[in-house]
Amino acid sequence: MSPPLVPDRVLSTLNADGSRRKINPRPAPGRFLRARRIVGYALIALFVSLPFIEIGGRPALLLDLVTRELSLFGLVFRPTDGFLLMLLGISIALTVFLVTALVGRAWCGWACPQTVYLEMVFRPIEQMLEGVHGQHKTRARSAAKWLIYAALAFALSNVFLAYFVGVKRLETWVIGSPAAHPGGFALVVGVAGLMLFDFGYFREQMCMVTCPYGRLQSVLLDKQSLIIGYDAKRGEPRGKAKRSLPVLASAPGDCVDCGACVAVCPTGIDIRDGLQMECVGCAQCIDVCDPIMDKLGRKRGLIAYTSQNILAGGKRHLLRARTIVYPLLLAICATLLVVAVAGRSATRVAVTRTSGPSFVELPSGLIASAVRIEIENESDAPRIYRVQVMNAPEATLRTPQDQWEVRARHTQTLPLFVDVPRTSFSGGKRSISLLVTDDAGFRRVLDVTLLGPS
Repeated sequence: MSPPLVPDRVLSTLNADGSRRKINPRPAPGRFLRARRIVGYALIALFVSLPFIEIGGRPALLLDLVTRELSLFGLVFRPTDGFLLMLLGISIALTVFLVTALVGRAWCGWACPQTVYLEMVFRPIEQMLEGVHGQHKTRARSAAKWLIYAALAFALSNVFLAYFVGVKRLETWVIGSPAAHPGGFALVVGVAGLMLFDFGYFREQMCMVTCPYGRLQSVLLDKQSLIIGYDAKRGEPRGKAKRSLPVLASAPGDCVDCGACVAVCPTGIDIRDGLQMECVGCAQCIDVCDPIMDKLGRKRGLIAYTSQNILAGGKRHLLRARTIVYPLLLAICATLLVVAVAGRSATRVAVTRTSGPSFVELPSGLIASAVRIEIENESDAPRIYRVQVMNAPEATLRTPQDQWEVRARHTQTLPLFVDVPRTSFSGGKRSISLLVTDDAGFRRVLDVTLLGPS
């Protein structure tokens, strides 16, 4: 799958001695680049605006590290929602598997933030100031470039952190004095520094060295998956550029070995070496090759979106085992997730173990058995809760207060005692039912086992 390594190179951006081989791809205007720009700038607008969009009084997307909550388009997930988070994670993973099986690495070349910001924002600024190959580079232009990069990195770090700490908390960190929020300010500056290093220096190495997605394509792709491929049967053997050639067995192929596909590749690979881990599916090589074929009067598509099966002379089949199994599993997980979310309550109650004695004997001869009830209010408003004994006239509930106010998105433990006659215990145990209600219509019956003398 990977190309044979040339003697002086380990990867397309690394030399044999480990030194960096810098990539300066020139832009290749074409139909795919125009489409990628539309998609890229739309995604940038969505990325910047999403933290400020509220649904049901909450951010549309917020992974709050402080309160340990995930707000997702009006839904709220907390650490106690382990089953729901598991279903959500499985659904996301299955979606990645399905998209990769169908359209290959379209995510990498069209929607990944690394590619979008590097190819649509940072690299165009560099080419505008210094030229495609640095032919206009001066100290002043280089300084201006890095100042712009730093400003963009700081702005992007703020937007990025807004997804994890919220807009209001981030605004306090940025506008307020750094001395008042040293940790938050240091986090903003640290993330900005990492972004500046990534988009200003590390660049394509993030895709080739750090990101594991390319290495997973050997198991996520099959011979029917959409890839960018070079038609070797048509292109080889490579020859000099001529508009028309006689049809002879020894005639060269359509590839004129101009090297344009390598010059525009953002990861520096040669697509003619076959499917490679470093290919991000950006289609730059297609945009530069098609006009050359037009000038030579040859058919387009020497490099094209295709599949390994098509390149081998076969046909591409959309329906196959993985494109049937993945949607089926995804539908099951999504259905379970929807049903579970729709059926969950804004209040959760549970009986927890007591920390002290399980019971005490009162002077009246009754047994006071300890009960601890944990109430979690997952709504966005405070609620008033009450507890009472059901279907046990001989039992009396003793509580410090008649009702409890539990704050929004807060958990509170209620210490209770249930007084029952000694004779009601059998083997040191007695079952009883407690009714928990609130002022919003919540109602839950808890079956509790009281401990007493045997």
